[in-house]
Amino acid sequence: MMTTELTQGAVESRDGTRIGYWKTGRGPAVVLVHGSMESSRSHTLLAEALADDFTVYLLDRRGRGLSGPHRPDHCVRTEVEDVEAVLTLAGAELAFGVSAGGAVVMEAARTLPVLRKVAVYEPALVMDGDRHRVWLARFDEEIARGDIPGAMVTSMFGLQLAPSFLKVMPRRMLTRITEKMLFKEERQLGADAVTMRKLAPTIHQEGALIAELAGTFDKFREVSAEVLLMGGSKGLAALKPWRDTLEKVLPQCTRIEFDGLDHGASSDPGGTNPRGSAKAVGLIATEIKAFLKQS
Repeated sequence: MMTTELTQGAVESRDGTRIGYWKTGRGPAVVLVHGSMESSRSHTLLAEALADDFTVYLLDRRGRGLSGPHRPDHCVRTEVEDVEAVLTLAGAELAFGVSAGGAVVMEAARTLPVLRKVAVYEPALVMDGDRHRVWLARFDEEIARGDIPGAMVTSMFGLQLAPSFLKVMPRRMLTRITEKMLFKEERQLGADAVTMRKLAPTIHQEGALIAELAGTFDKFREVSAEVLLMGGSKGLAALKPWRDTLEKVLPQCTRIEFDGLDHGASSDPGGTNPRGSAKAVGLIATEIKAFLKQS
């Protein structure tokens, strides 16, 4: 839990959708963009670690918490416009993003000249978009009939999130385990919390976003901002080769790979990040602060 003060705010994106955020800290503004199955409150520890040196804006991407819903024409450009709205309100030239949020921040860095420095942790940028489209139809059918646990299992394999030991388990067993996990979280957090069950439908847009940006690495040669590109030795194996590719095309890139950290290392422990820790967040925050404070 944060010990610094959080204030709530909102801004309208270009299409009129409300984009909500939490704000804390003092100093130059930095906008934090969360990943899949997360909300603005998933990076409270990171915000607290940055708050002595920066004014931190924790935005809710669409479909989460304080923000409005996705529209039928939702795409990567929509995500960038949402980030741009908060950047403009905050007068910010700095941003951080993780996973799918990291991919959004990279596209924002390519298309928004206002961004001077961006830090990303395991951005969800890949070469092959087809593998991230094929599972969406089954996912959508499961969501439509209310099978949230089944949809989450489908997305776990579709997004290549499943550790090797889960790949040999029967799907029915994985679905039951997921249902128990959802009920346990809801009992612990209460009805008003942004739970995994509430976040699950947003995974469709995450898969579509990854597919839309797939194979666009050469476009990131256009990025004028300085980039801190981070990952963990225990992160998603499917993403690591593409960090190597991204590093090669970026004009100004600092690369850090943290020994022992996984894909969720920048996020608060709990929910979809049971192995998270304050120590891991602190390690990442230290590097972000040093990078953003450099003149």
